[in-house]
Amino acid sequence: MGSQKVVAIDIGGTKIASALVTLEAGRKPVVEFYEKIPTEAKRGGQVVLANAIKMAERVIELAGGAENLAGIGVSSGGVIDPRTGDVTYANDMMPGWGGTHLGSELTAATGLPARVLNDVHAHALGEARWGAGAGKRSCLVAAVGTGVGGAFVERGHIMLGAHNEAGHIGHVSCSDAAGIPCQCGAVGHMETIACGPGIIERYLELGGDPTDEEGKPVDGAVIDKRAAAGDEAAIAAEARSGHAIGEVLGSLSNMLDPECIILSGSVALCGPAWHDAMDAGWREAAMPPVAATPIVSGDLGGDAPLIGAAENIVTSAYAD
Repeated sequence: MGSQKVVAIDIGGTKIASALVTLEAGRKPVVEFYEKIPTEAKRGGQVVLANAIKMAERVIELAGGAENLAGIGVSSGGVIDPRTGDVTYANDMMPGWGGTHLGSELTAATGLPARVLNDVHAHALGEARWGAGAGKRSCLVAAVGTGVGGAFVERGHIMLGAHNEAGHIGHVSCSDAAGIPCQCGAVGHMETIACGPGIIERYLELGGDPTDEEGKPVDGAVIDKRAAAGDEAAIAAEARSGHAIGEVLGSLSNMLDPECIILSGSVALCGPAWHDAMDAGWREAAMPPVAATPIVSGDLGGDAPLIGAAENIVTSAYAD
């Protein structure tokens, strides 16, 4: 493969990022012209689609026109059918996004071929091929932020599952979430208590100060600082999240036996209260043959889903 340039779009619940990604065999992809705008998800799927098209057109113009590009690689929230580019399901974080013919709409607007992956699948593909998982035969990726997503990548290909939703580790049951309703409609799923909003909710339930030093609503970063300073409510809120993540990762490793586990997302940046609890949950759940599986941080940051989406244009992310 010679050098190829791809428009990369990453559509999340709060922001849409775009960039030009240059791919060349044997070399780490180069990301240029990065920019992000608000998703405006609450305004509905058609607004999100229009914003995504606008971001794609921005990169096409910067690249000197569509004739210089191999296509549009897309990373998107929701359950994605990567064969059609359709969003087959999205929860209430992105109302009206489910049912969007994302790939074909982008092609119709720009004239470029478009291929779409779920955002965490794209993130995992980027990390597996060019980040913390490079050189590994398999890796389990967990992204812990506003929500909790995941993916299993083996020999550079993503496990999709029968309904294209393999990797939804946030919707695995765990002991810490027993009896707690999940926004998906089930009960006892890990995401509800382990995600950033879950930490904030638990902190407030335990009597934590609801405002920061400037009188603004408390956020995860403030809670993490308070945990480091010994705030018991902050420590307990982070510990519940970390323990749940560790327990689920241990259980999934028993089943999938990855060569490494890659942690990313804002919650994974928390301090010792979170990580110590995660280690405890892991030790309780992981069987002896997988107990030494390395758990590492992602290397690519916000570039990971853009790189993964771009890679999917030139080398399929999944094995048929």
